Amino acid sequence: MGTATAAAQQDTLFYAIFPDSALSQNQNPSTSLQSLHLQILSSLSPFTSHYIWQHQPFSLSLSTTSCVCSASIPHLHGHLRFGDNLEDEWFAVFLLFHVSRLFPSLSIRAWDSDGEFLLIEAAFHLPRWLNPDNSHNRVFIRNSDLHIIPIHELPNPTLTDSLKFLIADDSHSRAPDSIQIAVKSRISDYPGRARRNMHNVRVRVPISVARVLKEEPCLISLAVEGFYDRDIDTMKYAAKMERFLRKGKEEELVCVAVTMSRAMYAQLVRQAFQPPNCYPTMPSRSENAGSYAEAELGMKIVCGLEMVYQQRRKEGVEGKGSTWNKYRESLERSGYFQGLIPGSKEYKRLMDNAEEYYKKSSLFSRASEMMSAPVRRIDEILALPHSADDFQGQEVPPSDDDSWLDSGEDELNAALLERQKEMELYNLKLKKKQGSKEAQDTGPSSSTSFDNFDLSDVAKSMQAFVHKVSSYEGAEVPENRELKEVDLDVDRFFKDIESVMNRQGVEDTGSDDDCEEGFSSDMDFDESEDGSEIGDPSANKEDGEDTFMGSYSDALNEELKNTTLKKSFIRADEEPSKKKEGALNANEDMDEDFTPVDVDVNLVKNLLDSFSSQQGLPGPTSNLLGLMGVHLPEDANRGK
Repeated sequence: MGTATAAAQQDTLFYAIFPDSALSQNQNPSTSLQSLHLQILSSLSPFTSHYIWQHQPFSLSLSTTSCVCSASIPHLHGHLRFGDNLEDEWFAVFLLFHVSRLFPSLSIRAWDSDGEFLLIEAAFHLPRWLNPDNSHNRVFIRNSDLHIIPIHELPNPTLTDSLKFLIADDSHSRAPDSIQIAVKSRISDYPGRARRNMHNVRVRVPISVARVLKEEPCLISLAVEGFYDRDIDTMKYAAKMERFLRKGKEEELVCVAVTMSRAMYAQLVRQAFQPPNCYPTMPSRSENAGSYAEAELGMKIVCGLEMVYQQRRKEGVEGKGSTWNKYRESLERSGYFQGLIPGSKEYKRLMDNAEEYYKKSSLFSRASEMMSAPVRRIDEILALPHSADDFQGQEVPPSDDDSWLDSGEDELNAALLERQKEMELYNLKLKKKQGSKEAQDTGPSSSTSFDNFDLSDVAKSMQAFVHKVSSYEGAEVPENRELKEVDLDVDRFFKDIESVMNRQGVEDTGSDDDCEEGFSSDMDFDESEDGSEIGDPSANKEDGEDTFMGSYSDALNEELKNTTLKKSFIRADEEPSKKKEGALNANEDMDEDFTPVDVDVNLVKNLLDSFSSQQGLPGPTSNLLGLMGVHLPEDANRGK
């Protein structure tokens, strides 16, 4: 049963119901909660009275007991372990929406082991700002609608803030229709779907088991759980059958009808299991396949019920179970066992002390009562007189058709196809939105071919981008984008730069000719640190600085003359034919000063070469130009 205990922490639905009156000081919250509790359970009874839950029924508790959401506001809460049966979870969601429709003054939260699963269901329709990190205390069910607290209204909402916001005006928090449709379509078939999820089947079981299931049909869930989650320890109970086979092989089997969920039926039928040696003789499979199937299914139910009965009785005496496991885990986290090896003498001593203290606590009594409840109920039923005559002469309806077991693949494919269509529709809308945005951004620059495309737009856009005033947060681009804020001490940053430059301020004092040639300082400050304008920069230089910079520039030019760097640029006064001649007579021009470089032509040429090498795929050039709102058309002659 250890596996079942671990699984109890997963596949669990949690829910909390907050009445508007809980935030008011004019009423007694305890009295109003008790009245609301009875009204809700009474309204749900028609839907739940004949429904067999996988592990535990839908229930509500007052906030005075252990709370699932750690809220100090008076409320009702509960949790439902649905396990492998997702139908239980969505049926419970239907019940919560139904409650919110009957009681408009309620705000309901619902989440599971995966988090805000209602948002996951509507993932293709959520606003871009909403994510798992900021969805806490933001998603509610109210007035039979899903509500999402807007982030611009409450950036970091507490539970109280969200509830007050919903009470004041819930129209601003109602989720868009696309989200409403996505969530409500999941529960639109209920409660009819819940009834169709029940499966009636004929089984052959001992009289004791037949009596128990007749009085308490819901105990079939415990029987299936005991069988499906069996392990080596619990199998020992099934080998003896001390509770439900008092006569051993002489026990008489009777035919009865049992109702269970489809998930339970699949868990029983799809597992091969040999009957224990003490089990009564079953019909022959070759002679009567129908009777054998009924007896085999009944045998699995009996074994599961025996295993869970004995295990619960043991846990009831010990008062352990999931409560004890949580208590022990808390001791391990706190370092109680001091890193000792389990099984050692000192470890056993500490464990005995912990168990003794646990048995004296209130946790022990509550866990013991919870574990023993099914055991006590079974003992009460079997204490009453019962015999085979109680089931003789009764007409047992035939089993429901179980062809749905083999159609599960078709249902899965249909569900996947529906999700795929939803994803394709989402991608199509996204592409249309991006396409219209690109068309708006590009304006006259967009074209269908290079013949109609003005290459001067590229140079103009690049120059505009370079001359943009930018801050420490990054370069400004035409498109409005969500940029993460940079945590930077600006004053400290400027001081560090000044210390590196070894001066108090930097100013570009180059002439207009320098600007035309495309040369500028790396950083350009218009004002000094104290806000005053910087005067003649030559006044801040040391006497030898001009001499040094001149010598450095001459040495650099001399080095560059011995390379092919000159050939890689297009000169301002150079025609294509002269460029070819220049390549042949490079040695003659080696000693000449560099002629001015045509920055715009070189920029466009290099960008086009890079764009062509992308071959239609994403790359640095298309990304960079896209940021500036320029989109180069495809080259129609590429590949010819």
